Amino acid sequence: MKFLVVVLVALLGCAFGLDETLTKHWKLWKEQHGKKYFDAEEHVRRAVWEDNLKLVQTHNLQADLGQHTHWLKMNKFADMTNSEFVKQMNGYNMSLRTNQPADRHEFTRSLNVKLPDTVDWRDQGYVTDVKDQGQCGSCWAFSATGSLEGQHFKQAMKLTSLSEQNLVDCSGKYGNQGCNGGLMDQAFQYIKENMGIDTEDSYPYEARDDTCRFAKENVGATDTGFTDVTTKDESALQEAVATIGPISTINVIVELHLLDHGVLAIGYGTDSGTDYWLVKNSWGKGWGMDGYIKMTRNKRNQCGIATAASYPLV
Repeated sequence: MKFLVVVLVALLGCAFGLDETLTKHWKLWKEQHGKKYFDAEEHVRRAVWEDNLKLVQTHNLQADLGQHTHWLKMNKFADMTNSEFVKQMNGYNMSLRTNQPADRHEFTRSLNVKLPDTVDWRDQGYVTDVKDQGQCGSCWAFSATGSLEGQHFKQAMKLTSLSEQNLVDCSGKYGNQGCNGGLMDQAFQYIKENMGIDTEDSYPYEARDDTCRFAKENVGATDTGFTDVTTKDESALQEAVATIGPISTINVIVELHLLDHGVLAIGYGTDSGTDYWLVKNSWGKGWGMDGYIKMTRNKRNQCGIATAASYPLV
């Protein structure tokens, strides 16, 4: 009986210790990411956070045993459920597509072109710093500005950060819906007919829908239309990335059944025998690899990476 009591006390001590450690972890995570909640919300968010922590820990143990090729971490989104995350952080919406304009172009592949084994347009100065769309479904705007920033640099040899807020506020008549979603091609069409897009400095990002305040004296870049890359053709996308620059594209990062997120393909390569796409996201530097992710390449268009790729003409 004494032995049983001792064991029970020891187990209770371990439980209390684990709970104390978890509470410290929770407090440190909140401090790191500047999280503050009302009392009732705190309990809900901590429960979600703990569920996500268990998922991360289980996945990483399996990865240590060779069952996965990647590891997870508790980033600033760890207090959100999967459905909450998808609703707030994505924004590519194919249903918003309007009639294609007459000046839309199709990417033409070259014959016998020799492509490099590895491409990373950051090394050539084509890519601005990672940005953060916040809780606004404006990924399409960040993808569009990223592609145009690269093409503008290619032409002018000057890297200019362009205004996503300009697109969120002003491109509605082209089918986009601000924080409720949009399409990169329609953003390119707006920029062409608007004769430009303002700079980030002159028209800063707000992560919300607002009134249009475009000012032509603050234009940072223009385009003359856009080119679509052959859908679901990873070889065509590879050639476009290698020969054109950063390419707007879409994929699935959260859910495996819905193409709902606009991103920027800035390169490709092979790592430990696995071909990958190098992708710039718009969820801040605290997500992925400092805001980037390597996605599987040449695996039957996995995650829809080559389904709707395009770039602006300048």
